[in-house]
Amino acid sequence: MNTETQIEFDKIKEIWAGLTSTDYAKEKIRETEIILSESALRKALQDTTDSRAFIEKLGNPPLQNVTEVREVLTIAEKGKCLTPYQLERVEKALVAVERMMDYLSRGKQYNNSLAYYDENLNPLTELREEIVSQIRNEEVDDRASKELYDLRNHIAAMEENMKQKADQIIRKNKDFMADSYHTVRNGRVCVPVKKEYKFRITGSVIDKSSTGNTLFVEPEGLAKCYDELELMRIDEENEVYRILYTLTVMVADDAQIMEENIKMLEKLDYIFSKGKLSIELDCAEPFINLERRIKLVKARHPLMDKEINVPLDFTLGEGDVRGIVITGPNTGGKTVAIKTVMLSCYMAQCGLHVACKEADICMNSNFLSDIGDGQNLSENLSTFSAHIKNVLDILSQINHESLVIMDELGSGTDPAEGMGIAVAILEELKKSNANFLVTTHYPEIKDYAARTEHIENARMAFDKETLRPTYEMVIGEAGNSCAFYIAERLGMPAEMLEVAAKAAYGEDAAKDYVFAIGNKRSKKTSGSRIVKTKQIHSTAELEQKFSIGDSVMIYPDKKIGIVCEPINKKGILRVQLPNKKIFINHKRVKLHVKADQLYPENYDFSIVFDTVANRKARHEMSRKLTDKVIVYDEDD
Repeated sequence: MNTETQIEFDKIKEIWAGLTSTDYAKEKIRETEIILSESALRKALQDTTDSRAFIEKLGNPPLQNVTEVREVLTIAEKGKCLTPYQLERVEKALVAVERMMDYLSRGKQYNNSLAYYDENLNPLTELREEIVSQIRNEEVDDRASKELYDLRNHIAAMEENMKQKADQIIRKNKDFMADSYHTVRNGRVCVPVKKEYKFRITGSVIDKSSTGNTLFVEPEGLAKCYDELELMRIDEENEVYRILYTLTVMVADDAQIMEENIKMLEKLDYIFSKGKLSIELDCAEPFINLERRIKLVKARHPLMDKEINVPLDFTLGEGDVRGIVITGPNTGGKTVAIKTVMLSCYMAQCGLHVACKEADICMNSNFLSDIGDGQNLSENLSTFSAHIKNVLDILSQINHESLVIMDELGSGTDPAEGMGIAVAILEELKKSNANFLVTTHYPEIKDYAARTEHIENARMAFDKETLRPTYEMVIGEAGNSCAFYIAERLGMPAEMLEVAAKAAYGEDAAKDYVFAIGNKRSKKTSGSRIVKTKQIHSTAELEQKFSIGDSVMIYPDKKIGIVCEPINKKGILRVQLPNKKIFINHKRVKLHVKADQLYPENYDFSIVFDTVANRKARHEMSRKLTDKVIVYDEDD
């Protein structure tokens, strides 16, 4: 049994999680459960109310996911040097803290208690200013220190001086050069010397072209400059590391404060997400009581379209009523009604606002539900077995502070036995003194509820004129399935409806039903008929179907042939195919083109079916005595 899934609170959680910025808030929402402490619940609801008011007056809070900064803090605390990128992540987190503090402080003018959470945030202004002044675009800034500034100026001047010297050498020795400009190879400034003149320029060969015709030579004078440049670069690197380590130590010193800032931002993200959800679903703050009273005014299932959903007015627990038996037509909204009641109570006890105009909701120790058929093939459970298993689980957990909903009580088995089991379950629910709502179609259950103390009937209203449910719950009255009225409006004859009423309620009770006399049994229509394939049995019919010379298609190969012998009594005919003749059952042959469309009248088909030699022999035999013979192929 998963009550959250059955009442669709899991889908509410998905919407809720989508309104958060931090991983912590998303995880906390996934783990959200009902609150059993009255003081904690009232505090949680007040936070939701305050956060909604904050958002409505000042807009959404400037929250962002700063969880990644925790990894940076861990690195700093271990004594490792932070990179400029990591230091900028710290600076951005501190900017988020400062913005959140400003947002909260503006809420103090409305006397909103959430506004004073700013006192739990520390912007660490000194650390942020140090990072901003020394780190820029993920690099240590030139002006991070005077020494670094001087070193980088000297390095830039030295590099420029080396390039000018290289260009001067090229101009003086242009006949020896492969190109008119210097190049940098392996970090060294070189001049491009033709291979055959490599000894004309004093210096070291650093690299050569792909063809080998050009050598890149570092002139001797530039080598000394390069060594001096490398020493300055080492000094620069040491100064950069000194600055980064200094900032890292500052971060490590303030790591605990940063961790508290992150925790507070995550907590605020969770709190403000509840206010966002209240606005998103158009909810209201519920009142909480401990008197086992539930009162909902214009309640909606928050996942249903507001334009379609019919608001529900519901009351339970006033006086001595603890249970309600809801009856009414199919698709009349019974299941949606009990889901709406439990979901409203569940959301309220999680510290959320509920989709109602007004709500007065009692705290419950647990929420127990049996909705859906629960059929499970892997466990070999039928619908009825699943219901009973679930019901027994509910009865083992129930107490006087529980809220229970059960859909289609006693369904899935023999009606008489199902009704008996339903009554037994209601008796146990009544004994527990818990609040409960059940739906049913059994008329005996309505009678049971009407005469039993602490249980009351309710019905879902139904418009008999339009044959549509109104989705309104009327407490204190029993309903019915309206099956007879629906069937009558759809044209079922009066005599059939009378038989149905007598079978359902007996001779006397059936008299209470008055059906329209005009509903007479309609004349039966012939409907569709199965068309049988006409079988051809006589040879005469088959001979008419196929004639010598007809072009036919042979199945399943779909080959084209010509009928060369008429069909026999067994339905076999002979067909001429390329290079051979075959015998085949007429059922595998389909007429393609009739012979009279292919050949002229009285056409001699021996031209098609016989050899030249045979035709000559046959011609001579018709005129005189001859020793010639007619030869037939093996198939003949």
